Amino acid sequence: GLLGLLVPEELGGVGADPLSYALVVEELAKVCGSHALTVAAHNSLGCWPLIAYGTPEQRERWLRPAARGEFLLSFGLTEAGAGSDAGGTRTTAVRDGGDWVLNGTKMWITNAHYAGAVTLTAVTEPAAPVGERISAFVVPTDAPGLTVEKKEDKLGVRASDTAPLTLVDVRVPAGSLLGEAGRGFPYFLKTLDGGRISIGAMALGLAEGAFATARDYARTRQQFGRAIASFQAVQFMFADMATRIEASRLLIHEACRLKAAGEPFGRAAAMAKLHASETAMFVTDRAIQVLGGYGFTRDYPVERFYRDAKLCTIGEGTSEIQRLVIARSLLQDD
Repeated sequence: GLLGLLVPEELGGVGADPLSYALVVEELAKVCGSHALTVAAHNSLGCWPLIAYGTPEQRERWLRPAARGEFLLSFGLTEAGAGSDAGGTRTTAVRDGGDWVLNGTKMWITNAHYAGAVTLTAVTEPAAPVGERISAFVVPTDAPGLTVEKKEDKLGVRASDTAPLTLVDVRVPAGSLLGEAGRGFPYFLKTLDGGRISIGAMALGLAEGAFATARDYARTRQQFGRAIASFQAVQFMFADMATRIEASRLLIHEACRLKAAGEPFGRAAAMAKLHASETAMFVTDRAIQVLGGYGFTRDYPVERFYRDAKLCTIGEGTSEIQRLVIARSLLQDD
C-alpha cells in the first residue's frame, strides 16, 4: 500500500493521515533515501494534485492504477529558467480545437522513466499576471512528442530515477486540464507545501539512520584502551545530533497536525523542511567524523546518508527559499 498512501480508500488507496504518511517516509529513509524519495515524490507530488484538483474521471484513470503500483506518477514544475522562480515557466499550452498542444522542457523529474503520467505546468495566458497565466495538465508519458530523456547521474539518491522531459507538439484532450485554467501556479505552490513535510520526514530518517550507525560504532570502536563513546568530545557530538533530530521531529509533527486539522500549514512545513534538511547535513557530517576513515568509505552507509541528505536542502525549495517563505509569513501585514 505504500504507493497509495495518500489516495482515498474508495480509489483503492490507504487514505493515510499526514502524520502516518510522514512516518512511513521517515522509516524508509532510515535505510535508503532513494526509496523514501521514490515513495514521497509519487505520493506528495504525483498523486496529491489529482486528489486535490482532479475530476472524477482523472482520479479514476490515474489514481487507482497508481495506488496498485502499476506505474508511478510524476510532477513537472522546474525548468532551466524556472526553479526557485516557479512563476518563470516557459512551457506553453495552446488551445487547438478540442485539444491542448504543449511545447517546452522540464527538469529534475523524479520517477520520470516509471511514470504513467506527469502533472505539469504550462503557460496558457501569456499576458495575465503570474498567478493567473499558468495552468496544470495531466499528460500521459506515452503521448506522442513527449520524450523522457537520459537519467541524471547524481551525487546522491542515485537509485531514485530523475530525468528531464521534452515536449514537442504534445497534443492532449481538453480533459487533461487539471482544475481550472490559470490556476496551475497556486495549485503547485499548495502541492509543494505538502511535499515539504515529506522531504522533512526523509531528511529526519536519513539523520536517524546515520546517528544509529555512528552510535553503534562508537560503542564498539576501541581507542586508547576504551570505547570512543566514553570520550567527552564524542559524547558532545551525539548530544548535539540527538537534540537537532528531536527538534526536527517536533517541527514535522506540528506541520502534520496543522495539515490534518485543515489549518494553514505552509510556514510550519517550510520550518520543518528547513530544519530537518539542515539537521540531516549536520548529523551525517558528524556521523562520518565519528567513524573516521571508515566513514569515508562504503564499508558503512554513512557516506551514502551524507550524499543523500544534500538533496533535501535543494529539492522542493532550497533552504534559501524556505527562509523566504518563513520570513514573508512572519512579516506580512495581518
